[in-house]
Amino acid sequence: MDITTHRARITGPVSYTAGRGRKQNIPIGPCLVESLGGRSIDIIWGTRGQSSVALPIEDIEAAQDHGHLVLLD
Repeated sequence: MDITTHRARITGPVSYTAGRGRKQNIPIGPCLVESLGGRSIDIIWGTRGQSSVALPIEDIEAAQDHGHLVLLD
């Protein structure tokens, strides 16, 4: 299994469904984007990488198209 990791930055609203179905936004700031080759991509954030969420590829592409997720490398 190939894992691809990119440094990235959240610059605008990128939402995900948290516990109990609540919509939340990933905080603006640095993050990592990891692809495991499947239909979802992990976004990891926090000072120690303590928070993460798996989002469908389509959501990631839409966030990039709107400029809300910018890959840095």
